[in-house]
Formats: sequence, structure tokens, C-alpha cells
Amino acid sequence: MSSSEASAGPVALRERALAPDLARGLMLALVALANSVLYLYGRPYGARQHIVEHDLLDRVVSLLNVVFVEVRGYPMFAALFAYGVVQMVRRQQATGIPDHDIDRVLRRRFRWLIVFGFVHAVLLFPGDVLGLYGVLGFALLAMLRVKDRTLLTIAAGWLVVVALVQGIAYVTPQGSGQRSFFWSFAVSDPAIALALHPVEWVMTPLGLLGVGSAVLIGVWAARRGVLTEPERHRTLLVRTAIGGLVLAVAGGLPMGLAVGGFWTPSSGLVMWACSAAHSVTGVAGGLGYAALIGLLASRFRDRSGPVILAITACGQRSLSCYLFQSVVFVALLMPYTLGLGGTLGSAGVALLALGTWLVSVLLADRMRRAGKRGPAEVLLRRLTYRNSR
Repeated sequence: MSSSEASAGPVALRERALAPDLARGLMLALVALANSVLYLYGRPYGARQHIVEHDLLDRVVSLLNVVFVEVRGYPMFAALFAYGVVQMVRRQQATGIPDHDIDRVLRRRFRWLIVFGFVHAVLLFPGDVLGLYGVLGFALLAMLRVKDRTLLTIAAGWLVVVALVQGIAYVTPQGSGQRSFFWSFAVSDPAIALALHPVEWVMTPLGLLGVGSAVLIGVWAARRGVLTEPERHRTLLVRTAIGGLVLAVAGGLPMGLAVGGFWTPSSGLVMWACSAAHSVTGVAGGLGYAALIGLLASRFRDRSGPVILAITACGQRSLSCYLFQSVVFVALLMPYTLGLGGTLGSAGVALLALGTWLVSVLLADRMRRAGKRGPAEVLLRRLTYRNSR
């Protein structure tokens, strides 16, 4: 390792921009809502493998989850991931560190992120995305020097792939008694469930293809400092927030109505079209959420109250808080633990998810007050910046 690489350490918490961390903190609420639904089992499965609900409240919550949460949170996470990588590169370039040393540090970080994801998937949650983002990180390094127009062209073209694959992947029959994927969530034997986890982890990217486009758009936004300096980009943020969220609602509503049992697609082709639209507009929704939070951050930049500070602290410790969610969900919902996933409905598990997120926010805020980073962040940084001063 060169001396220039050794000087490339992590940025201090007090120097971080508000908007990206606030977005990560709020995004974790969406992630909790999306992931918790996967733990429901013991009943017939309908569209997008949601359980078939009969209670009106559960059906409404299912509809809202699909329209506003499902495949909306992870694209936002991916865009923020890319945004953070670009920020990291520029910060280190500004200190005079050669590009090959920066690439070496980032490659090490991405390799360890894949390791973190594998361990997380095998032991806790096979729908893990850390490994996927680690793999995307290597692709991202190749894209950092690509022109803006090319980035946006590739991002748009990739959405065609998303529509085709996602449309096929989620054409599931109504009222099926068997899960089409993530079989381990309904397995009562922990040994069998753990054995299935690696296979399910490898399949996870097929349900999250939209994050590829979000990563490229995140690079484009980071080059302009859209979230770092939201005041300068207010017009863009307003248009993205309104346009992205309107598209997300319009594209997700048909699938949400199908999942909630308020409408039944007339054919497999209609179901494919609904699933494709739902997935593609999820990318727009994720970017819309990020833009909305950027506008919120610009308003509270100089007068952040305790709530904003606490959520931002969660975003600064997003890796630890993400893993914390999995620990809670496994302990409470799996068939071989307390088994609440077999009795709770969509409304009940949504309350559990938001409660888990709130606890993680409170824990993160307590660490902020004590001047401590999250434990997972500390470990990843030590592995990434080993021998750094």
C-alpha cells in the first residue's frame, strides 16, 4: 500500500452532508416495510407472492405497501450508494491521492461488502442487497469516467431489461399454496432454511434489477452535487419529486389493486404488463423520494431539530440499522423462532416494521450523542482503510 493510499481515511461525521444521510435514514423505513412482508407465511400466496388477505385493513395496507414502498426503497438506496461512492472519490482526489490508489481502496471496500452480504444472507436474510451493491460497486468504478449522456442512455436502456425480466418473474397464479421463491421463510426446520439461503441470495438480484439504472443516475446526480447542495438544484428536485412519485403511483396502482384483492388481472399478459410497469416506475419513485428528502434537507440544513438529527444519525449508521432489522425480524417472525409471520397480517407486520425502524433510529441517535459510529460501519471502515492514518 502506498503512503498516499494510507492517508485516505473516512470522512468525519460532522463533515457529512445532511441530505444523503437523512435520505438513508428515512429510506430504511421503506426497506423495513418491504422486507417484513416476505416473512408472512402459512396462507395462500397471490400476486407478487403477497399472502392473500381477507381483512379490509390488511388489504388496504397491502395496496399501499405495493404502491408506495415495494421496489421503491431499494432504487433510492442504490442511487444514494452511487452518490456516496462519487463523493468518496472526489474527496480523496482533492487531497492529491492517485486514482489507482483510490480504486484499490474502493475495490477492497466492495469486496468486503460482498462478504458482509453473504454472511448476512446465510445467517439472517437471504434477500440481502449488500452483496448486490458490492458487485454493482465494481461496475460503478468502470462508469465513473463515462460521459453523462452515455450514463443516462444506458440507464434508460436498462429499464427495458427491467420491464421484460420483472414482468416474467412476477407472473404468479392467484391463490397459490406454494411460494415461488424465498422458500426458507415458510420452513420450520432452521437447518433446511439456512441451507436454502445461499440459493435464494443468488436469485435476489432478479427481483431488484431496477437498481442498475438508479446507480447510474446516482452517479450523474453526484457529479452535480444535487443532494450535497440542494438549494442550487431546487427546480430539478421539485420536478423529480413530483414526476417520480406521480409515475410511481400510476405504475404501481394496478399491481397494488391486484395484491389487495380489489381487482383481478384478466390474463397472464395483463399481469405481466402490471408487473413490468410496477418495477420500472419503482425506479422513478425511488428517485422521487430522494429528491423530496433533498428538498426537506435544504429546509432544515441550519436548524435541524431532534427528530431530523435522530433520523440522520440512523442514515449515518445505515449498515448497522439495516442488519438490526434482520435480527429483529428473524427473532420474531420466522417459523423456527416466535413464528409471528404465520399469524400477523399485512397491517400488523407493517406496524412491527415501523416499530423496528423507530427503535433503530433511537439507538442510532444514542450513538450519535455518545460520539460513536455504528458497529458494522466501524468494522467495514477498518477493513477498507486498514493501515490508514
